[in-house]
Amino acid sequence: MTSTNIQDYKIATMGSHTALQILKGAKDEGFQTLCVVTPKTRPVYEHYGMVDEFIEIDHYKNFCEIEQQLIDKNCIAIPHGSFVSYLGHECMKNLKCMHYGTKGILEWESDRAMERKWLLKAGLKLPKIFKSPEEIDRAVIIKFHGAKGGSGYFIANNPKEFYEGLAKYGRDDDYVIQEYIVGVPMYVHYFYSPLTKELEIMSFDKRYESNADSIGRIAARDQLAADIQTSYTITGNIPLVVRESLLPMLYEMGENTVKTSQDLVGKGLFGPFCLEGIMDTNLNFYVFEISARIVAGTNPFINGSPYTALRYDEPMSTGRRMARDIKQGIESGQLDKILG
Repeated sequence: MTSTNIQDYKIATMGSHTALQILKGAKDEGFQTLCVVTPKTRPVYEHYGMVDEFIEIDHYKNFCEIEQQLIDKNCIAIPHGSFVSYLGHECMKNLKCMHYGTKGILEWESDRAMERKWLLKAGLKLPKIFKSPEEIDRAVIIKFHGAKGGSGYFIANNPKEFYEGLAKYGRDDDYVIQEYIVGVPMYVHYFYSPLTKELEIMSFDKRYESNADSIGRIAARDQLAADIQTSYTITGNIPLVVRESLLPMLYEMGENTVKTSQDLVGKGLFGPFCLEGIMDTNLNFYVFEISARIVAGTNPFINGSPYTALRYDEPMSTGRRMARDIKQGIESGQLDKILG
């Protein structure tokens, strides 16, 4: 019989990305915690005092080597962007330890063609995708695959600029050519519980993208003279509060995304996820990507957001909301509903 006592479990994660809020959220909900770290990252997690046990490995790509230890300790692993980046969705899919969230959905997130099919089926607006560089007839952004925080993205206005950009970055593999939408970048952080069957908007953020944001602080003539190669590498996250009149549309988009995912993969999408997009001048929201997991944009809200403050009488981060979902699943004997 599966235990309904949370003390018989540990919440485990990799020491990177959103681990601090995941670990704090787990402690706030009464769980024991375990953090998989490297010698370089361990001091950070020791400093904050939220980890009951460490497992140290040389590199995060070796995470699968310690999986049996997680199983023996009855750990429930909470994945985040670094899992995807270091392990890839195939390795994630084969994890044997308890795993929060639907593993199958990661394949739909990691394959751009599958992701686009999912989002279009959900009725979302998406930027145009160009099949070849020769089709470029407007501003486009070239994105290389992978959870690399925007590293290597560049803008082109025609085929010539595309090939010049490709040569500068020294890459010619696995990219997408996407219409560049002019507007405000907006990242919507959702949470869907398979226990309550309710969607929540947790928070919003926009990203501070290396010199793509800082370059605007110098005059246009100086930008041209400097010949700066624009970088969209994410360096931080800025909290955002949206117009209240936009919330119905954003809730509907999240609900349609979850509902469609249930037609695609077993239990469908649940737990935290993020629709990443651009709001244009006519308040159209174009979604250019989905992250089917917790995103780093939730980190400014470790003590809660304006939206969670309206719903909860205590600080509620996305990390803590996951821990509470797990706790409710354990105590109600429904743990299987929240494991992928």
